[in-house]
Amino acid sequence: MKTLLLIDAYAMIYRAYYAFIRAPRMNSKGENTSAIYGFATTLDDLLRRLKPTHVAVAFDPHGPTFRHEAYEAYKAQREETPEDIRRAVPVIKRLLQAMNIPALEVDGFEADDVIGTLAKQAEQQEFVVFMATPDKDYGQLVSERIFMYRPRHTGGFEQLGPKEVCEKYGLRNQSQVIDLLGLMGDASDNIPGCKGVGEKTAVQLLQQFGSIENMLANTDQLKGALRQKVESQAEQIRFSRFLATIRTDVPITFEADRLVVQQADKEALVRLYGELEFTTLLKKLIPADEPVAPKRTKQATPEATLDLFAEEVAPVIKTPEQLREEQEARLCAYLLNPEVAYNPNVAPNWEALRADENLWTLYREVELPLMPVLREMEQAGVRIDVNKLKEAEHQLTAELEALEREIFAMVDMNFNINSPRQVGELLFDRLHLSDKAKKSKTGQYSTSEEILLAIKDKHPVVGKILDYRELKKLISTYVSTLPGYINPQTGKIHTTYNQTVTATGRLSSSNPNLQNLPIRSERGKMIREAVIPDPGCLFLSADYSQIELRLLAHFSGDEHLVEAFRQGQDVHAATAAKIFRVPIEQVTSDQRRRAKTANFGIIYGISAFGLAQQLDCPRAEAKALIDGYFEAFPRVVDYIESQKQLARERGYAETLFGRKRYLPDILSQNATVRSFAERNAVNAPIQGTAADIIKMAMVSISRRLHQENLQAQMIMQVHDELNFNVPEQEVERVREIVVGEMQHVVHLSVPLIADCGVGKNWLEAH
Repeated sequence: MKTLLLIDAYAMIYRAYYAFIRAPRMNSKGENTSAIYGFATTLDDLLRRLKPTHVAVAFDPHGPTFRHEAYEAYKAQREETPEDIRRAVPVIKRLLQAMNIPALEVDGFEADDVIGTLAKQAEQQEFVVFMATPDKDYGQLVSERIFMYRPRHTGGFEQLGPKEVCEKYGLRNQSQVIDLLGLMGDASDNIPGCKGVGEKTAVQLLQQFGSIENMLANTDQLKGALRQKVESQAEQIRFSRFLATIRTDVPITFEADRLVVQQADKEALVRLYGELEFTTLLKKLIPADEPVAPKRTKQATPEATLDLFAEEVAPVIKTPEQLREEQEARLCAYLLNPEVAYNPNVAPNWEALRADENLWTLYREVELPLMPVLREMEQAGVRIDVNKLKEAEHQLTAELEALEREIFAMVDMNFNINSPRQVGELLFDRLHLSDKAKKSKTGQYSTSEEILLAIKDKHPVVGKILDYRELKKLISTYVSTLPGYINPQTGKIHTTYNQTVTATGRLSSSNPNLQNLPIRSERGKMIREAVIPDPGCLFLSADYSQIELRLLAHFSGDEHLVEAFRQGQDVHAATAAKIFRVPIEQVTSDQRRRAKTANFGIIYGISAFGLAQQLDCPRAEAKALIDGYFEAFPRVVDYIESQKQLARERGYAETLFGRKRYLPDILSQNATVRSFAERNAVNAPIQGTAADIIKMAMVSISRRLHQENLQAQMIMQVHDELNFNVPEQEVERVREIVVGEMQHVVHLSVPLIADCGVGKNWLEAH
């Protein structure tokens, strides 16, 4: 069977880029390769799944198209293309050239039109055509031989033919997609449509009249305001339909021989992947049994990346000295730029590290001595009471089943609560809890936590569904899974602590991830109760009290925050007193709750919308709370703006101890990308300094325990909390050491406080 794959280049490139927006892929040269990597892996996936006989990739032209000439405002609302995407496109074209895949572009026409034209021509030659794109506009092109192939947000793709398109949008035939867009408009392309007519009404009109022209010819059948809207905007509706129509008469000819799938230029592809440091794609490209001689080089060359791959497929046993050398080099690279991927074939730049005095101090006095501390923690392990976890699983499963029955009774029907599609249909089609419910790009209603929280007060079943999801995740991700990580020889879990992974400087852990345990919730207490000390020992837990807020007070120098911490006041109550202008003793529990949410939200650049979601209050009320906060704490506002400005000038944010986080997007013309960098400019110094402090405390505590020949072991670090396995006779001495070192490891303008507890398990000690 002859099959043609046509790919909408920019749609896939944008999707790939934004998929990595929170954790961009950076190579050792500091280049953002997110868009290239995402496109390359998507292309690889498409070719593997569809195994097409013919393939091409269509690009939009650089200049205006016929739509821009007809309508100046076409796509005018779109933000500037992110700089990293502009830089990625030429590289992606090199990638296509290396893979011998034609890149098509026609002046005056968009990629949609090129694909539409080729698809219809190929159909006439009895090809089956797959159009790879996330854009719904392509629904108008599908036929018995032409299909949309849309990427799912959850992974993989969905194939849409005429039947699926009609079911997705409630249409009689797929050609009505054009009329649907003409009526409801398309915000992404700035197509106006008919003002006041949304998707639901547009579908109803097409079900009634069949087409825009038939509707406009029979407006006397419409009533009231709807008739007025349609009649007064008739020309705009027709024009919107014109803009939404994908052309199938572009001056381009489908020449099957030119688009035949060919073998890639392996040498060129290896060279390109080497430059980009795409080792995973290299591994797919080169068979494991292909001999490649490993060697070390000092420069980042294509051969160097091949050497890296060769080491992966043919590992050599390294001496302890070699391992230490590699770890030290990794630390050097991490401190110089934490978001750049470590390349073992590039010699560490020790001169650059020594030239920033603070970074060299961090390396010598914090990161380097922390290495053996982490290894000791990993070897010590965490003991788990398996019977406690089994009890918890039994109890929580019974609770989950009872909750399921309660949900079914509430809505008088059974459905799959784990299915987002069925939940969406229940809430929005059956219960009609929102007139503004939107379908996601996969064709189903979005039922994310954010969406459900916004409608929680409209029906009690919403809160129950949220509760069900939380409980289900707790069971499947933690309670039933943790026993599988227990080492049968030691009876303990031995997680791996990652020292050079996060951009902020925080530690992370894996296999299992102990940093992400839901320990603070009521149900999470069951997990803490199952974490126990060794026989003859007690569990000691010490946690920094509000360290990030204390750092905000220190950095901003706001006299009100500083004074609250110096006086040992309840800082959330003190904040509420300032915002709501009442004496601290008159602050209500609700006012304190709101102030607490604002306190932590300010650090992370929370918006009025985000605060409204967290507080379950109107957006105007949340905005008033933020405005009140900034009015009460003006020095905090100054700090936030000064950090943004510093980042713009320097290109990075910096912790108290000189740890840097580079922010290449801080000057981006794209507001979404720029605002994310601005939030990091404010948060990175605070969160990064907290990470530095806890690491310094860990090194100091470990040193003291060894100096005094104590048997106590540091066994777990969870963000601002340290946990210890302590022989009963050592408890008081270890408590003194831990609290003392944590509270005095650094001197700030406000005191550092470490809360410490001891018990028979983690729950009792917390």
